[in-house]
Amino acid sequence: MRRASISPVVQARLALWAFLVLNVAIIEILFLTSGKGKNDILTIAKFFGLHAALLLSCQLLLVARLPWLDRRIGMDRLTVWHRWIGFALFWTVLTHATIVVLGFATLDGVSMPKTFLALAGVPASLLGMLAAAIVVLIAAISIRYVRRKLRYEVWHGLHLLLYAVLSLAFVHQLLETTTFKSSTFAMIYWWALWLLAFGSLVLGRIALPIWRNAYHRFQVAAVVPEAHNVVSVHVTGRHLDKLAARAGQFSIWRFPGHRHWWLANPFSLSAAPNGRSLRLTAKAVGSGSAGLRHLKPGTRVFMEGPYGSFTARHRTRHGILLIAGGVGITPIRALLEEDPTGNVVVLYRVRDESEAVLLREIQHLVGIRRGQLHLLTGRTGQGAPPFAPEALRHLVPDITQRDVYVCGPPAMTAAVTDALRKLGVPNSRVHAEKFSMA
Repeated sequence: MRRASISPVVQARLALWAFLVLNVAIIEILFLTSGKGKNDILTIAKFFGLHAALLLSCQLLLVARLPWLDRRIGMDRLTVWHRWIGFALFWTVLTHATIVVLGFATLDGVSMPKTFLALAGVPASLLGMLAAAIVVLIAAISIRYVRRKLRYEVWHGLHLLLYAVLSLAFVHQLLETTTFKSSTFAMIYWWALWLLAFGSLVLGRIALPIWRNAYHRFQVAAVVPEAHNVVSVHVTGRHLDKLAARAGQFSIWRFPGHRHWWLANPFSLSAAPNGRSLRLTAKAVGSGSAGLRHLKPGTRVFMEGPYGSFTARHRTRHGILLIAGGVGITPIRALLEEDPTGNVVVLYRVRDESEAVLLREIQHLVGIRRGQLHLLTGRTGQGAPPFAPEALRHLVPDITQRDVYVCGPPAMTAAVTDALRKLGVPNSRVHAEKFSMA
């Protein structure tokens, strides 16, 4: 259990806020000391341009999958922040570009369309325009309505154009000497900021996964059907005792011999890591997960991760309540196996007992720990809500004295967290994470 006075997630958030405040302060100083533009309008444009560069750097840090941040905050929360900063970047870039055209149009006394075409003939401006156009495209496909209409692979492929924005924006700023080379301090700062953004991205998304897979050489050891539509895949490799994996985490898995190398799925570890093997358990909900039962032992595996903050690192109490819905039992089962105490209660929500994946394993683990297991069956809307505040208090009278871990469908997770809030369970003791692609 965590005994530090400041929780890991608070530590990480304070670090991010300190980073943001410090850099905003530096940006303001650079803006005030780098001189005015050719007119007041262009001076305002420069203000938005400087802040757009900072927002882009923050965007990259949030999706770099740096272990220190991911294990404390979680990929789901980092992705939400990435989304909101992305829309802030969109409006900042759009404002910057519009004001630049307006500023030069006013300066030269010509129309904005003619000014736009003239600026397109200047390399520095053209690169900035291309970067702005890609930002607009990414923002458009990230609107929820549009996002739902696109296949994930299409959306993700277009989203990767953000890396092109990074390169174009860097060269654009480098050519704009008034902001990049206004002073020695400015040059040192901008190089350091861009190198941090580039370096974090390369380290977290490329270098670390490649090194980890080359070192551990993951491969399929066995494929075990758990039900007619559920299968467990056991993965082995070299030096797995040195893999920094925790119960409750998930990884992004690729099986190159099974699907195209660019197709991946996030699956939770369904057993606590033991230094010898890893296990994932998946329900057939798509072509990727459905085809796992056809994997052959010896098949090479490419794994990114493990990721997530859904671990005992954040636990503060001796008693623990584990709540799972459907296949969300997989990380819950791993957490249960890792838990050394007997003060554990498990609530497992399924429509029918026949759909309770890994039920025998859960019963065994709860039994040897002398805990309690409540199998909550039935369909939503039939009978009393199983996760209403009064229902939870009836099942777990001391619920306010426990850490609560929740994993299941979004609607169930929302219902549980709302009930816990009404019961007075502190947010610091409620742990829920959405296991999805960033």
